[in-house]
Amino acid sequence: MHRHRELCERAVDPLEIAAGLEAEGFTDRTAARYRHRDVFSLAEELYARVPRGGATVPPAGPAPGARTPWVLAALAPGGVAALTGLALGLTEGTARLATASAGALALAVAVSAAVRRGPLRAEGRTGPAASLWTLWLVAYAAGGDGLLAEVLTGGPDGTWPVTTAPLLGLALSVAPAAWCAYLFATVARRRLADSRGVADFAAATRLLLLRTVALHLLALTALLVLTGFAPGALALGALLFLARLLTVHGSAEAAASALAAAGAAEALAVASVLAARLPLPGFDALAVPVRAVTDTWGPGAVPVLVCGAAALGLLAHATGALSRASAHTTP
Repeated sequence: MHRHRELCERAVDPLEIAAGLEAEGFTDRTAARYRHRDVFSLAEELYARVPRGGATVPPAGPAPGARTPWVLAALAPGGVAALTGLALGLTEGTARLATASAGALALAVAVSAAVRRGPLRAEGRTGPAASLWTLWLVAYAAGGDGLLAEVLTGGPDGTWPVTTAPLLGLALSVAPAAWCAYLFATVARRRLADSRGVADFAAATRLLLLRTVALHLLALTALLVLTGFAPGALALGALLFLARLLTVHGSAEAAASALAAAGAAEALAVASVLAARLPLPGFDALAVPVRAVTDTWGPGAVPVLVCGAAALGLLAHATGALSRASAHTTP
């Protein structure tokens, strides 16, 4: 009680005490030393014995009226991307370039607004490095395959083809991503309130996480089919969703590391082909892995393998990190 008095005094319910103890390494076996069956039971005694001011239990999710702002913000990126695509189809030359620049700026503002409120909000947890790597990954989804194809054939000699369909699909998927994140947070906190054991809560939350990721992948696949399916965009969408989910729930470092690893791997794929052109002994071998992959499956296989591997790594990490009670307390 003395060691964790500050935690107990500011807690609004026993669940926050249990989450805090768990974050410091408490397990049911540790709680048994204090003659309690599990961490939740120990937290209930601490909550009952430490005095505090009157407080009420926070709700599991926002009130229905409070959802409107973040729902509209989540829909904004898809709307901006769709309008930009229509405008690009009606313009050409200098006007087309100006439209593309204005649309990219508006899309960046819309996405920034969408992740600053509602279930995707993670204020103070996203560093500039993660944002830059995310920007690189999205840019590669639009023009990376074309650039790699040009580099493999001795170019680029000028501009290379850019595909906007993946950007439209990813922008439209912000809304279902926000809704999936909201469902995950709400259901997990409700189960936390009903749980009386760490192991039971962890097992239920892992299953909830897998269902949430599957639901998001289904929505993303449907949107990409409508806008122009690209396997690389699907893998990238899964990676970005898992990274944001982990960031929101307190695992920003793991998310940033996965984004950096994926972005660096894509950049390395292009750089290795360029480096193989140098007239230095042994440098031609640098391009062998990339050429082997692209000769078999095409340039689009690079983002699929890179983002897919990073997404699987994040999913494995998330099954442990997001199944802890400490990941679902109200900040």
